[in-house]
Order: sequence, then structure tokens, then C-alpha cells
Amino acid sequence: MSELVEVRFKGNRRACFTWEEASSLALGDPVVVAVERGEDLGRVSAVGAIAERKCGVGCNGCSLGELPEATGKVLRNASVEDAHLSNELRRAEEDVRRKVMERVQAHGLLMKVSDAEWQWDRKKLTVYFTADKRVDFRALVRDLAGLFRTRIELRQIGARDESKRLDGVGRCGRQYCCSSWLPELRPVSLSLAKDQQLSLNPSQISGGCGRLLCCLRYEHDFYVSSRKRFPKVGRRLRTERGTEKVEAVDIFRDRVLLKGEDETTRTVMLFDLKQEVAAETAGTAATEKRPAEPASESAEAALTTQEVVEAVSPRKRRRRRRRKRGRRGSRRRSRSEDRPDSPKDERDD
Repeated sequence: MSELVEVRFKGNRRACFTWEEASSLALGDPVVVAVERGEDLGRVSAVGAIAERKCGVGCNGCSLGELPEATGKVLRNASVEDAHLSNELRRAEEDVRRKVMERVQAHGLLMKVSDAEWQWDRKKLTVYFTADKRVDFRALVRDLAGLFRTRIELRQIGARDESKRLDGVGRCGRQYCCSSWLPELRPVSLSLAKDQQLSLNPSQISGGCGRLLCCLRYEHDFYVSSRKRFPKVGRRLRTERGTEKVEAVDIFRDRVLLKGEDETTRTVMLFDLKQEVAAETAGTAATEKRPAEPASESAEAALTTQEVVEAVSPRKRRRRRRRKRGRRGSRRRSRSEDRPDSPKDERDD
């Protein structure tokens, strides 16, 4: 029975393969896998059910996503010689990157070479680069193929992907989230920092890649749900001190900063503010529901006969009666016009 295995390569690159042997693999074991046009060497990062739960769709490790597809098979466990050859290739990749950079400068291309990766059987060399615009590197590929005598693949990546490959330590003192556990690099906008009332200084909310921190998205849902309990900033409320404007809210201490019409400010707990607003609302509603005072006799006597008629017979009914009368008159006139021997002065009224 085949078993799903997740294998990690250089630069936190991962792929899933199938293992059809009876013996099981352990985490960290070096294995040789079959890839497109050759073989490659990596280390096992997940086996079996754990590899199946790693759907890679940004669902925080849940098991509700689609199962990952296997891209090949695990051929065998890597021997000591295989691991030694892989280490030799990794040490030589820095020299390869320098040579590629020299060729890029010779061709005058606006691109930054981030990393170079040999396939374990040396049948393919992958060069990762970043660029602001699309780059025509066809001549460069032919030049590199003649230099290294192998198949060349140039792959353009973004700034976040570059940090994921090169790895590092963030401002929190821990390894980059994109390199350690984050399965998908989701976009981060400046509105996330505004919702959390953070400083908009780029040096304080940017990561090693120069983009906004990925961790700004982690607590955003908490801030949004917590702010729903508070009145919006700028809203005017009627309290026991009159009309006051909401200047700021503190979701961690459940406090609201209010500013009155006399430019005085005060801090109120959210529970106390809700009670004040509810009491003022109830008092205003009770005042509006008071019955109106009866009209005086002189006012009742001042009603004209026309107003009494309008009150008794609504306008709609009177309009309908007028329409009926008009239709009857038009019918009578049409009948009289149809008679040729009847004079005009003998029409029915």
C-alpha cells in the first residue's frame, strides 16, 4: 500500500511523493525521489496522515482542504555517498550564483539573482531572481547553458518568496513565519495596521523582505470582532452630561474616551457608557409618548363646514364620485351626437 510523504528541499521548497515500500520512513531521512527529467535528493518532513493534512491552502493546518497531489515517487533511501554529493553541490552553488550575476551584468539585464540550486543528478540548474518588470532573458539562458553544460531554468519570484528561500530571523527574535510554518503567503494591506491602530512607520511594520509583516493578519479578526462592541470613533452620543463625541476606544481595557460640547474629555468604562445611553434613550422615548393636550372649545368651534365635510368624506371617495359623474356625462353626450335628427340643444343633462 502506498504512503504519502512530504519531502523538503533547499530553500524550504516542498513536494509530495508516494512511498510504496513496506518499511516506513522517519522524519529527517534523506531520500532520492523521481522528478521531471531526473532525480533529486531531499529530506522527509511529514509522513502519512500528517502529510495528508498539510493541504497547503492557508487553513492553519486543518484537515478540510483538498488532499495534496503526489508529483512522483520516492525511489530509495539516500546513502552516505548520495548525501555527500548533495552537500558538495550546495557548497558549489554560491560560486554558481556569482557567475550568473556576472553574466547578468554583461547582458545588461535589470534583475537581482537571489539563489541558485543544482538538481542532485546535475541535469538541471534553477536560478531564482527578482525584478520589478518582466525580463527578456532568452540570450542569458543560452549563455548559461553553454557555460554549465546543463538544462537552465530561470524562475522569477517576489520579495516574500525570496525571504522564504533565504530564511532569517524576524524582529520578534524567531525564524521567519514564511520559512518555518506558514503554508501560504497571503497579501497584507495597510488597512490591517490601521485597524489595529499601529504606527504607520514603514520601518516598524515591515519585515525582512521590505513588505508588511505577515503577522499583521494573525490578530486582525480579533480586533474587528472586538470593535463591534464599541461605538464608532466620531459618533455623537447622548449621555447624562449631554451630547458627547467618541474620540477613541481601548478594546483591551474596555474604555471609551468622550469629548463634550464644552471641549472637556472624560474616560468611561464601556458598561457604564451603555447604561447611560440606555437611560437617556428611555427618558427621551417616554417624553415623546406623552398624550397630547385636548384642544380647547374655541379651537373646535373654529372648524369650518368645509373641514368637517373633508374629515367625514375622504378626498379619494369624492374624487371617485366626480369621475363617475364625468363618465356618465360623456356617455350621454356621445349618445346624443350619434342621433342625426336630434338637435344640439336637446341633449340630456
